[in-house]
Amino acid sequence: MLKKSLLKFLILPLSLVPCLCVGMLFDSKAHALPGQSTEEVTTWMKAHPTLRPRSGEQLYVQKSDTAAQRFTFQASVLPPGKVAFSKDRGRIRTERLAMYDAINGMSFQRLQESLRVIYGLNIYQDFNRAQVLYEYPNQSAVNSARHAKTPIREALRGELRVGDRYAYWMEIAQPKTGKAFTGQMTVLLKTDLDKLEAELRTR
Repeated sequence: MLKKSLLKFLILPLSLVPCLCVGMLFDSKAHALPGQSTEEVTTWMKAHPTLRPRSGEQLYVQKSDTAAQRFTFQASVLPPGKVAFSKDRGRIRTERLAMYDAINGMSFQRLQESLRVIYGLNIYQDFNRAQVLYEYPNQSAVNSARHAKTPIREALRGELRVGDRYAYWMEIAQPKTGKAFTGQMTVLLKTDLDKLEAELRTR
């Protein structure tokens, strides 16, 4: 069972999602993912019980209960990481969910639960079976960040995985003291994995 705080946070406000129940969340299946057309992804987002863009929103959705809690979902034709040119503007390459929760905090577990809420069991299992390619920060990166007096770099904790179907990038900002408040989970094409891994290792 998903935590009530997660349900409250991901589906805000409830009036936007009439008759929604936990069973619908767990049974929802991913019908649009990176590699598919912008039209297919737009249609899927409109019908998704959790996403449901408001008027004026298409491939970017933002939901907020208070200033202390926010959820965004964005599908993009660009690869993740540094901006790069894309010849194919009609195909989605990246889907990213990001959360900010100053009340309950953020964790890798919450991001994984959110992945299941959005995409369903098949993608969740692909993520769980995925091979971890890169974890950060290592001690060298921590020492470098401390020497450069860049606490934000030191606080970033993340993981890059590759599954049978997709690659996954998960990241939270965890300060030395206290709890993390922000995090993101990105689903990306495996063909964009090398670019992202190289950028994460050298940033």
